[in-house]
Amino acid sequence: MNKKVALQDLGCKDYKETWDYQETLFKDIVDTKVRNRREDAGLETPNHFLFVEHPHVYTLGKSGDINNLLVDEKVLKAKGATFYKINRGGDITYHGPGQVVGYPILDLDNFFTDIHKYLRFLEEMVILTLAEYGLKGQRSEGETGVWLDVGTPFARKICAMGVRASRWVTMHGFALNINTDLGYFDMMIPCGIKDKAVTSLNVELGQKEVDMEEVKVKLLKHFTALFEAEMVKEGAGV
Repeated sequence: MNKKVALQDLGCKDYKETWDYQETLFKDIVDTKVRNRREDAGLETPNHFLFVEHPHVYTLGKSGDINNLLVDEKVLKAKGATFYKINRGGDITYHGPGQVVGYPILDLDNFFTDIHKYLRFLEEMVILTLAEYGLKGQRSEGETGVWLDVGTPFARKICAMGVRASRWVTMHGFALNINTDLGYFDMMIPCGIKDKAVTSLNVELGQKEVDMEEVKVKLLKHFTALFEAEMVKEGAGV
């Protein structure tokens, strides 16, 4: 099993460009697995982890409801935002500046073949990272992602998640609000969940700005421990 994970930080990249790049990496892993099965080629399948920050964009998962986007195309354009229907699970999500987005593109045959466990590990990575800032991140039953003050009137989401998996290969991932302009969440019903707020790390810490590179380091530390992975840094690929 190959537990090496190629790490790339793409910086600020257009959503569609990054999605296309994810698809390329995803297809390469799937094709390798198919060849191994057909030809008994014994080829090692790679694993990838992409960090990226997107310009303002709304994405709707394959099971999502378009009515959860509360504005029309004209308003989106005025706000400098784009919109895409995509092939991950989940409902509507916002990505934008000040948000750490992570896309693990893994062959779970290299780790464990359990999507439920995979999602719980991603949540745990974020929960452990938040704990380093003195925050108690929590899971909310039936709702993927990481929350604060679950079960109270003050419940609020700090990290959204949505993945796609085929032949035990994953893509898409998580979006952790760090220095995010939370006003953009007002233009949708986040993840289709009404009456629950959204927050960010800088709001929770009462700081103007949190060091995003520091957050990435902490996330990777917990990812490598949970997945027993070895990160190998690579240059940007888009």
